[in-house]
Amino acid sequence: MTQSLVATILDGVTSKKGALLLVPAILLVGATLAIGKNSSEAARSGADAVALLTSTAKAQEAPAGGAAFSDSQRKAIEAIIKDYLLNNPELMLEVNNVLEAKMDKIQAERMAVAVKENADELFRPTTSPIAGNSKGDVTMIEFFDYNCGYCKKAFGDVAQAIEKDKQVKLVLKEFPILSKGSEEAARVALAAKMQGKYWEFHRAMLESQGQANEASALKVAEKLGLDMTKLKKDMASAEVKKEIDDTRKLATKMGIQGTPHFIVGDRIIPGAPENLAELLGKNVADVRKEGCKVC
Repeated sequence: MTQSLVATILDGVTSKKGALLLVPAILLVGATLAIGKNSSEAARSGADAVALLTSTAKAQEAPAGGAAFSDSQRKAIEAIIKDYLLNNPELMLEVNNVLEAKMDKIQAERMAVAVKENADELFRPTTSPIAGNSKGDVTMIEFFDYNCGYCKKAFGDVAQAIEKDKQVKLVLKEFPILSKGSEEAARVALAAKMQGKYWEFHRAMLESQGQANEASALKVAEKLGLDMTKLKKDMASAEVKKEIDDTRKLATKMGIQGTPHFIVGDRIIPGAPENLAELLGKNVADVRKEGCKVC
């Protein structure tokens, strides 16, 4: 569909110079829309996109003869481009969709390489908390933050995954990136692990409401009956600090910037989609059936 629309636009340009100019201009609009969608800034308006496109046209030179377009040629080309895009705005959406799909594919390929290069830290960690079956045949990994609303939302699906399938190994990566309180809660969690109460603490924190910080985490730990004197000492230990630092370094190497982020064998699930439970189950089944090339 996109190719036919591009062809239609090219047919509407009366000179070869205009046709050659149009292709990079339209691609630039698509790239601009994609970047705007994924950044913290608001997406450019249609008028801004057209303005960017036309300003790009002015900067182009004719490919043949080395002479720049005249003012009248530029104005004619700009008018054709603007008119067509305003009357066929779906083209920009289609170009954006194609570009987005390509970017997703590139990101998936990069992540696959990163998973392979960091397989030991991901699938065979020596200090990261593990839930489910530590000797399971499929490993699921989650990078999370106790102040992440999506992590809280995803917890039920994650818990269900290891409760329904007794052969799943869940590696939990404490990745406190949202606030100082997130790191405080992570320290309490890792200290609770030293008393064999990590999963109970983890569940309680993600099922609780309100801000996660040292105060709220210590209240949860006390309710679970942990030795509070030992807990507070372990919170400040080098082992706890190293686990958090190592996870941050690992996330950086893998290009993980948000939570939650799931890895199931060699398959990636960024975020917490509405069908997370289905995706986790499918990925586990696929890895079990097809094997994991990087685990």
